[in-house]
Amino acid sequence: MIKLDIVKEIAKSFNLKDKDAHIIVDLILESLKETIIEFKRVEIRDFGIFLIKQRKARIGRNPKNKKEYPIPSRKVVVFKSGKEIKSL
Repeated sequence: MIKLDIVKEIAKSFNLKDKDAHIIVDLILESLKETIIEFKRVEIRDFGIFLIKQRKARIGRNPKNKKEYPIPSRKVVVFKSGKEIKSL
């Protein structure tokens, strides 16, 4: 499922135009993104938790020429599924 499928599903469920549903989905995703950035964690009961974790620096390897390159540490968003998602 892609974003367009979600937009169409919301438009159908609430009898909205696709344009209006697209605005709603964009607002929800933008709000989710801003909340993760600000609070480093978003918990949606029975769905899951989005949180930011720090990845350690490591050595990567180019598979073509086997040359090694340092990969710096960075922050990544991680999702941990909730009970209802795990039970599927």
